[in-house]
Amino acid sequence: MTLDSRDRDAQAVAAEERSAAIAVWAFPAFILAGAVLSFLFPEPVQPIAAYITPALTFIMFCMGLTLTIPDVKEVARRPWPIGIGVVAQFVIMPLVAVAVARVLGLNPALAVGLLMLGSVPGGTASNVVAYLAKGDVALSVAMTSVSTLLSPLVTPIIMLTLANADTPVDGSGIAWMLAQTVLLPVIGGLLIRVFFNKWVDRVLPVLPWLSILGIGVVVFPSVAKASEKLVDVGLIVFVAVVLHNALGYILGYLSARVMNMPQAACRTTAIEVATQSAGLASGMSAKFFSPEAAIPGAIAAVWHNVAGALFAFAVRKFSQPSR
Repeated sequence: MTLDSRDRDAQAVAAEERSAAIAVWAFPAFILAGAVLSFLFPEPVQPIAAYITPALTFIMFCMGLTLTIPDVKEVARRPWPIGIGVVAQFVIMPLVAVAVARVLGLNPALAVGLLMLGSVPGGTASNVVAYLAKGDVALSVAMTSVSTLLSPLVTPIIMLTLANADTPVDGSGIAWMLAQTVLLPVIGGLLIRVFFNKWVDRVLPVLPWLSILGIGVVVFPSVAKASEKLVDVGLIVFVAVVLHNALGYILGYLSARVMNMPQAACRTTAIEVATQSAGLASGMSAKFFSPEAAIPGAIAAVWHNVAGALFAFAVRKFSQPSR
């Protein structure tokens, strides 16, 4: 590789990181503003619900475009810490969702929506938060990728196992939708990255913004359809999402710490466990359950990014250097 090409690669990476760092703050602001407008003026927004599935597919395709062969090799190089993070995510967050729903007395629709939030794979925002929090970014990307690829199998099993007996769960339907909207787009994006890497490098800085727009298409109609219910349950759902997320950070960190993982890896595991693909959870809940069930995912789409930015700020300001 020539010096000029290395400089171009470094500039591309720097541009991508700057864009992603800005997106972490812009994302919750955009989603919050759009959610408020959707709540106040639901009628014009509700028809957008017809585009939720294509939007989810597009979001995951963008994620696939950000992956590289070194990211895939990272899984083989460090299976143990990646496995710990993925298992912790798919064990801790669903169980915590059930516990929080019971403690707060959530109704069945909200409870299954919170469970869906805890059962979906990690969100791509976790990779940026890991970078801002001085975590292990390569480990974060690998954890997100593995949990995403496993989700068509694992998420329906979790939902069938832990959902309230009175709540019917279409396990095969969830698996098929995840395969269509998650697995195939991610693999397709990765293949395009492999064969058209130079072209993809040019659009990488734009991908976080395109993903934000896609998540808006998922979240805004979910809020619009559940606007009447939000008046009654908005506060309790917000408390549930914040509590669920906070316990994810705490238990995710501890699960890595007891395995004697380095501080950077512990922070990364905490972020991965706590930061779910909230837009996916909201869209899936709206499709398979009800508009009310989509509320936890819609609120989490805002809160997870706010919490991630706060976590990154606290880590950078108060933590000791990682060992």
